[in-house]
Amino acid sequence: MPHCVIEYSSDVVEHIEIDDLMAAVHDAAFSSGLFPEYDIKTRAHAYQYHRTGQTKDSFVHVNLHLLSGRDDGQKADLSEKVLAGIEPLLPQVVSVGVEIIDMHRDSYRKRVLG
Repeated sequence: MPHCVIEYSSDVVEHIEIDDLMAAVHDAAFSSGLFPEYDIKTRAHAYQYHRTGQTKDSFVHVNLHLLSGRDDGQKADLSEKVLAGIEPLLPQVVSVGVEIIDMHRDSYRKRVLG
């Protein structure tokens, strides 16, 4: 944990390598001290079709899915670290956001081949 899911408008690739954006999110999540590095999972999805009001403004939005149990202060610190880590890389992007999403611990399941 966490699952770091980066959503971005497809035009963002004109300004940054997505691997660099993923590395910044990963590093910021690790710097929070909440997770061992091997537990941080990061992936990115581009959106060609999107709309904000009447515009098609560029955006990056990072969803950090965490197992429930972290307090509000920890979650706020994590979102601040991630935003501070990516914002300087995205000066031309109109909207940059970070969201913490709690995953219900008792119902979360996964399988890992080992």
